[in-house]
Parts: sequence; structure tokens; C-alpha cells
Amino acid sequence: MNRDEVIDFVYDEAWMLDEGRFHEWLDLWLPEAVYWMPLNWNQQDPLTETSLLYEDNFMLRLRIERLHGARTFSQKPKSRCNHVLNRPRIVELTEDSARVKTQMHYVETRLDEQQLLALTVTHDLKATPDGIRIAGKRVDLLNCDAAFRSIQLLP
Repeated sequence: MNRDEVIDFVYDEAWMLDEGRFHEWLDLWLPEAVYWMPLNWNQQDPLTETSLLYEDNFMLRLRIERLHGARTFSQKPKSRCNHVLNRPRIVELTEDSARVKTQMHYVETRLDEQQLLALTVTHDLKATPDGIRIAGKRVDLLNCDAAFRSIQLLP
């Protein structure tokens, strides 16, 4: 794994989400990976403290299936999103793993409602024979302690 591959991966992942290519996005995840969105600023432990989101591979797949479900009325019409990324900052890079932090703005919209979130995403990535895969993803909301509407998609 090199710097350019890692940076391209982060941009490509955001693009997949923006394009609604959720099943392809799921293929980027390792089976044991976890998606975490802490509730508190600088939260360190997702298991002993409440989180906004803490999902394993099974729960991520269930979320994606729900988005495409015939009875998911909250998705008629479907929500759309857009990620605006700062250049990803590589915190750690080895031949077979990387940790990357990216500050971004995330916009989610459905009908006449729009929600803007400022966030920092930390990707833990691993090199596999099939390419780079997500071993973990942490999304820290800048305003994590504020009240906000449901996030339908995934920042």
C-alpha cells in the first residue's frame, strides 16, 4: 500500500456513498470491521459508553438492505448525500495497513430537508489480495453533543 492508493481509496469510498452504490461499498469492508460514531467528544470506548452508532458487518448489511426495502417509507423518495473532503491525512502507513484521518462536510437531503454535518473520519485500512479494505471506520461529529435529526445514510 502506498500514499496515493490510500488517499484514492478514501475519495473512492466517499464517491460510492454519494452515488448510492451501497452494495459495492459493503464489499470494501473486512468481515470483522466495525463502523463507529461516538456520542461524546474524544470518546475512547464504544463498548462501555453510549455511541450514536456502533455497527458490525451484519448490522451494516442490514442497514443497506433496509435502504432498499419496499416497506422503507422513510426512503420514498430516497435520501441522497454528498461528501466534501479535505485532503486525507495519513497518520500511519505500513506495507499492509494504514490509518487515515479526513475532515469533511457531509450533506444529506431528502425532499425539502437538508442536514449538514462537519466531521472527522478515521479509517483503519488493511491491504488484502483483493485490494485495500476497511478494518474500521470512526466518524466523529463536530457537534456530537447537539440534537439533530436521524442520519439515514452513512457519512
